[in-house]
Amino acid sequence: MANKNNIETKEKQVKELAEKIKASKVVLLTDYRGINAEDITKLRAELRGIKTEYLVIKNNITRRALKECKIDGLDDCLIGPTAIIMCEEEYLAPIKSIYNYVKDHDFYKIKGGVIEGKVSDENEITVLAQLPSREELIAKLAGALLGNITKLAIALDAVKVQKETA
Repeated sequence: MANKNNIETKEKQVKELAEKIKASKVVLLTDYRGINAEDITKLRAELRGIKTEYLVIKNNITRRALKECKIDGLDDCLIGPTAIIMCEEEYLAPIKSIYNYVKDHDFYKIKGGVIEGKVSDENEITVLAQLPSREELIAKLAGALLGNITKLAIALDAVKVQKETA
């Protein structure tokens, strides 16, 4: 029979994790099998830089916390060693960071997650990670607008020159 203190401790862990999940814009579940201590330290430091939390918690506690948050569809992701990545501020930076890490480390895998309350599989998360950042999109838009303005300025200057010579 389970010890009463152990049960209370686990219930507390479930509640704390559920609160973090509810507050997070993104929750990623990853398979960390084969990762060494040096790599995990670098990854955690990078994630801390973008205010993202990296936790390794028992799957059963994670499953119960997800159930408490009324999030279904991630039971398949909670098989084997699972790390949880959570960020309360934004979802794109942690996704891009983990995606880049996955590209460099074949053994590390994204299993699935929750993005702004919506359950997402590995493919959806990968597609989001490959999107350009907000800054890149703004730069492309500015470049396109600047190109059109430049063409207009050249055309107006050509009209001016043509009128001056006529």
